[in-house]
Amino acid sequence: MERQDKGLAFIQRYENIAWYADGAVRILDRRVYPVRTEFVICKTHVEVMQAIRDMVTQSAGPYVAAPMGMALAAWECRNLSFKEQMEYLEKAALCIQSARPTTRERLKLVTSATLPVAEKALKEGKRADLAIFENVIDSCNSRYSRIARMGELLADIFPDNGTVMTQCYADTILGMMLRECRKREKKIRLFCPETRPFLQGARLTATVCAEMGFDTTVITDNMPSYVMANEGVDVFTCAADAITCDGYVFNKVGTSQIAICAKHYGIPVYVSGAPDKGHPRWDTVKVEMRDPEETLEAMHVRTAAKDLGIKGYYPAFDMTEPSLITGIVTEKGILKPTELSRYFDEETSASSLVIC
Repeated sequence: MERQDKGLAFIQRYENIAWYADGAVRILDRRVYPVRTEFVICKTHVEVMQAIRDMVTQSAGPYVAAPMGMALAAWECRNLSFKEQMEYLEKAALCIQSARPTTRERLKLVTSATLPVAEKALKEGKRADLAIFENVIDSCNSRYSRIARMGELLADIFPDNGTVMTQCYADTILGMMLRECRKREKKIRLFCPETRPFLQGARLTATVCAEMGFDTTVITDNMPSYVMANEGVDVFTCAADAITCDGYVFNKVGTSQIAICAKHYGIPVYVSGAPDKGHPRWDTVKVEMRDPEETLEAMHVRTAAKDLGIKGYYPAFDMTEPSLITGIVTEKGILKPTELSRYFDEETSASSLVIC
C-alpha cells in the first residue's frame, strides 16, 4: 500500500501526527514545534482526549489522534468480555468526542467509525486495537487521497508566480496544494499571518511552506489589509473547523476579518473542506471559548502587565458569512456556499461542480 503522505512535510506524515503502538499513543506537540520536536506520550484514551483539548495537536491532527486514542482504548479493555469491551469503547468514544465543542461533530464521526471495526475484529478473535490502528491508516490514506483532489483544484486557481495569503494552519490541504504546485512547477509566494495566541501560522504553516520549497513570509495578525493593498495578493485561502450546510464557515478566529478585507480589495476567498451534516445551520455550531489567560502571553512569555486586573478574551473560532466566500473547495469540486446541498448528491459528477 502506497502511503498518500509521500512528499509532504515532516509534520504532515502520519507517524508525526499521532501514532499508536505498544499500548500508547504518541502525538507530536504542535504547541512547541518547530522550535522543539517533542512528542506527548498518552497511556490512556483520556490522556488522548486531554491532549486534544490542550492543543497538543490542532487543525486536522485531532482527526488522527482521536481514532488512535480509540485503538488505545481497545488495548485498555482487552481483558474484558466482548460485551464489556464494546461498552468500554462506546464510553471512550463519547469521552474523546468531548475534547473540543466546535469540532465535536467531526470527532464523533472518526471515533464512532472505529466501533464496527472493533466489533468485527473481536468476533473474529482478532485484536481490536490493531484492527482499529490499521483502519486509521487506511482512513488516512483515503482522506489524503480526497484532499489531494482539493489540492489540484486550488492549484488551478493560483496564478503562476501568484501571491497567496493563508490563515492559521490548514494541515493536509496546505501540503496537498503545495505538492501539486511543485508537481506543476508552479511558483507561488505565500503570506502567512502568525495566528496568535498559539502562532500556528508562524510555526506550522510557514514551516511547511518553506520546507516544501516555497517563498514564505510571516506577517502579524494585524497586517493582512496592508499586505493585500500593497503586495498584490491574488487569493486568500484557508481550511475550516466547521462548515454548516447553509454556507457559514467556522475557522480560527481572525478568518472573518481577513475575508472582509479580501472582499474590500476584490480578492477571491476559497475555503477548503466539506459541509458538516451535523450542522444544518450556522446557529448549531458552538464557538469554543478558551482560557482568556492565553491571550495575555505569547509562547509562555507574559505580554500583559500582572496584578492590574487586565483581562483576556479568547474565542477560538469566528464565523465567516457566505457572502464573503467565493467558493468552498471540496473533493467533488468547488461549490458556492449557497449550493452546499449538492455536495450530498451522489449522482452529481465532480466536473459539474467546478464553478470557476
